Amino acid sequence: MHIGIAGNIGSGKTSLTRLLAQHYGWTPKYESVSYNPYLADYYADIKRWSFALEMYFLQVRLHDVLEINRSKDVIIQDRTLQEGVHIFVANNYAQGNLTERDYNTYMDTYNVMMSVVKEPDLMIYLRSSLEHLVSQIQKRGRDYEQTISIDYLSGLNERYEKWIAEYKSPLIIIEADELDFVNRPEDFSAITDRVDAQLYGLF
Repeated sequence: MHIGIAGNIGSGKTSLTRLLAQHYGWTPKYESVSYNPYLADYYADIKRWSFALEMYFLQVRLHDVLEINRSKDVIIQDRTLQEGVHIFVANNYAQGNLTERDYNTYMDTYNVMMSVVKEPDLMIYLRSSLEHLVSQIQKRGRDYEQTISIDYLSGLNERYEKWIAEYKSPLIIIEADELDFVNRPEDFSAITDRVDAQLYGLF
């Protein structure tokens, strides 16, 4: 089984992935951040490095999904292949950070990939306000993230909402601003109750 955790930068995806993996005994699959060779360059010059970064993420996520499909474990994934396309690539293209040629090359590659992979069995979306995202990004203090503009984050949030509104597969939406699932056990239990109901029919 494949569980995907979706959400904007700073929404709490990695923390929720870790906690759910520990709670259920699932295998976590984390997004490549620490080992990404393009990420710092990208935030320093988004237009210059957008295509390289997005193609890197695409091939990493394809490897991840193919590995998930072969596994007999329940895998919980921090950010999904679909988000990379419908949120980040779409946003960069709309903002002029990707040329039409690069965008078409990317989409052709993605469409080939989607012929051999499928949607997650369950998507969990962490919905966050812009204020919450900015606060969390500042709190965790990654140097390369401190240059992210409000306009960029806002554009991502708008695309997340559009994507989720049109999403047809099994989905749980978590209002992340309202919860502190890392520090308050009752908030985490509210999430696992919804996961149980969705996966196992427990009410």
